[in-house]
Amino acid sequence: MNKAELVEAVQKTLGKETSKAQAERAVQAVVDGIKGGLKKSKPVQLVGFGTFKIASRKARMGINPKTGEKIKIKASKSVKFSAGKDLKSKLGKA
Repeated sequence: MNKAELVEAVQKTLGKETSKAQAERAVQAVVDGIKGGLKKSKPVQLVGFGTFKIASRKARMGINPKTGEKIKIKASKSVKFSAGKDLKSKLGKA
């Protein structure tokens, strides 16, 4: 599902009186809220869905797959998502 499909699903859930523009603003507000929380280095927990949090990666040595030469990879931050119990139960077992 991409963002446009998510906007359509939100619009359908909210009912006929909700425009596509309103649904898109609602989706964007949620995304902006998650970004804002993460920007403050705080985890964003959506009970029943999951938790977004910042993960720090240490600097490390890597290998360029084309040349085989060793390269230094800088330390960085990334976002990790942990699915909540309710989401996991809806997905079922593989």
